[in-house]
Amino acid sequence: TSITSAKIQVNGVHLHYQQTGEGSHAVLLLPGMLGSGQTDFGPQLKSMNKQLFTVVAWDPRGYGKSIPPSRDFPPDFFERDAKDAVDLMQALKFKKFSLLGWSDGGITALIAAARYPNLIHKLVVWGANASVTQEDVRIYNGIRDVSKWSEKVRKPLEELYGHKYLAETCEAWVDGISRFAENSDGNICQQLLPDIQCPTFIIHGEKDPLVPQAHAEYIHKHIKGSRLLLMPEGKHNLHLRFAKDFNREVENFLR
Repeated sequence: TSITSAKIQVNGVHLHYQQTGEGSHAVLLLPGMLGSGQTDFGPQLKSMNKQLFTVVAWDPRGYGKSIPPSRDFPPDFFERDAKDAVDLMQALKFKKFSLLGWSDGGITALIAAARYPNLIHKLVVWGANASVTQEDVRIYNGIRDVSKWSEKVRKPLEELYGHKYLAETCEAWVDGISRFAENSDGNICQQLLPDIQCPTFIIHGEKDPLVPQAHAEYIHKHIKGSRLLLMPEGKHNLHLRFAKDFNREVENFLR
């Protein structure tokens, strides 16, 4: 099945998305920091079961092809993304859908599942966190300068954004997410986790250099009935590196 690309107006911005499959179970893929459907979810758009699922991957405002506007990071940027994501799916006429969120997209998905329980069927998150610790801030500052990233990670994003936009937006992201560390307990969305009612699957790579495992364990502990899968060789991009295993686990959970 082909992958279609389009834009649709949502909350005053034109959001870009890709869509594939004709299954009755709609699934939204939520990318990470600076990500887009195209850069973050190639193996999912290509290989997820097109008979069972209709798969949508979106570019949050200011990312990917959802520019303009330029990306900014006000204190409520995760809440804003959660509302945009849900409103996008409703604009596309999906009454109920599942969320697959990676990294920042996982945080967005947690918030969306808590805020819109009637709309969310199932939830899968990986590389996500519900709070920001001082240790996390140290890790984020370690990736502030994109010129120090490996070429493999940097190149597709430079092709998408140009070096200047990529560099400036990454710095703005580090500042924006680090601000949560000033909250009590570094809170992003901890208080929302008990409100999540849908079946939830948390996946974590034991070798993730960006998100310590304690975050996945915290989310698991505070979402009632959730399932946690640890992948011993998984890093932050486990859904790309181990796409076949990841897709199989997720499809089994979504069925």
